[in-house]
Amino acid sequence: MLHPSSEITFKNGVTMPNRFMLAPLTNSQSYDDGKLSEDEYRWLTMRAEGGFGLTMTCASHVQFVGKGFPGQLGIYDDTHIEGHTRLAAAIKANNSLAILQLHHGGMRSPEEQIKQHPVSVSDVSKHNARGLSLHEVQQLRDDFIAAAVRGQKSGYDGVEVHGAHGYILTQFLSAEINKRSDQYGGSLSNRARLLFEIVDGIREACGINFLLGVRLSPERFGMQLNEVKDVCEQLINQHNIDFLDISLWDVFKQPEDAAFRNKSLLQHFTDIDYKDVKLTVAGKINSGSDVQTVLDAGADFVTIGRSAILHHNFPKLVIANPDFKPTPLPVSEAHLKKEGLSKKFLTYMKNWDGFVA
Repeated sequence: MLHPSSEITFKNGVTMPNRFMLAPLTNSQSYDDGKLSEDEYRWLTMRAEGGFGLTMTCASHVQFVGKGFPGQLGIYDDTHIEGHTRLAAAIKANNSLAILQLHHGGMRSPEEQIKQHPVSVSDVSKHNARGLSLHEVQQLRDDFIAAAVRGQKSGYDGVEVHGAHGYILTQFLSAEINKRSDQYGGSLSNRARLLFEIVDGIREACGINFLLGVRLSPERFGMQLNEVKDVCEQLINQHNIDFLDISLWDVFKQPEDAAFRNKSLLQHFTDIDYKDVKLTVAGKINSGSDVQTVLDAGADFVTIGRSAILHHNFPKLVIANPDFKPTPLPVSEAHLKKEGLSKKFLTYMKNWDGFVA
């Protein structure tokens, strides 16, 4: 039985001190120009102090036009390096791996944030989004890679490429959204091409000692379970990644597609042969017993969102008490302020039904 306090060694020799990863959580706390704020710095460093073996930033956009929410931390310009350098150093000083998540909102980037029509894999009238030209797709690939290089210059231990939740790389992967007729559209191998080119480009630019993960989500936004599993297997077998971060929305649910209900959604992913790649999953892992259940099911480590907002030291609490349960919802604003949430983050959390009293 894996104990949540046991360390993990990735294939490049980098060690993670325990089995807890902080989910890359939207928090709207940084500045409009993408620079790090004191509020975001405090929120993230508190989680590193609280015992997360891997502390991941919120989704950080790789192009201005990819900004997904107000107050988003950016990594699209060299002016962002100073704040990231300070943040990465403070996370690492608490014996936590510092990982930067690379993101582009695509059609989900709000027009009021980017002051122009959002972009996507193809024209999407519902989102008032225009399809990227071939040259712009290649520029997007290069900007993801350049953002990873900035992350490495800032001192991060690695990056995660955000290919989940309907953002731009999901838009490319989705047969429902992707209507291109060039080498980035049509077959799954074409729809996955951009993701694979980004991953391979980051590995080439940053070397093997730099941790490289990919976040994917099955279901929603036209994602087919069998196609997402196929992409996972290709990443494991043909592209040199260190970990896969699968966001299941709920790790305890059954697949939405009745054809795949022979096993749980989680088991569909734990049954893949990961070879030397590590697996983490996210989705309603809220208590100590949830953590142990997911590790026993075959995940290498767990990704914690809601309980990390409620308790900055959730890993320490679970390691001390395997039956730990988070404080029940809704919680007071005073509780969340004590846990390092600023006024802006509190306002955002009020959008979560029944979270803030």
